[in-house]
Amino acid sequence: MIEAADREAFVKRFAHLFEHSPWVVEHAWEKRPFADAETLTHALMTTVHEAAPDKQLALIRAHPQLGIRQALTDASEAEQAGAGLKALSADEFARFAALNAAYQEKFGFPFIICVGGKTKSEILAAFEARLLNDAPTEKNAALDEIGSIAWLRLARVLGEAELAP
Repeated sequence: MIEAADREAFVKRFAHLFEHSPWVVEHAWEKRPFADAETLTHALMTTVHEAAPDKQLALIRAHPQLGIRQALTDASEAEQAGAGLKALSADEFARFAALNAAYQEKFGFPFIICVGGKTKSEILAAFEARLLNDAPTEKNAALDEIGSIAWLRLARVLGEAELAP
């Protein structure tokens, strides 16, 4: 039961929801009680949106680039593999590398998209479309995508179970 968990157990169970950023879960713990997974997700994302801009930027920058050979967390490794990003052809790899470089150059942080349920083609199309955004729009898009990633990771942790009141 999550409500019975102390802060340390709560953070240990959910820290991976946000890439290399356990501070989100640490601060969200203070917003208990959580009636269900949706309430927990709301508390987590409220924590993200209330964070100082430099904290938000650090959270965004903690995410890996897509389709690039690099060390990944277990969660990111599984998610990218599920979207076919760990088995790119040479042409696909070059395309991802070029888009990553252009995006990083324009916005100063990596392109973030919740890859769950998406194909390589869908991810590339979103990549190209979002390169047309301005910086504030893209920062908000990145935070929204982080929320979607966290929701999918939380759903895997909880399965069909609801959080206890």
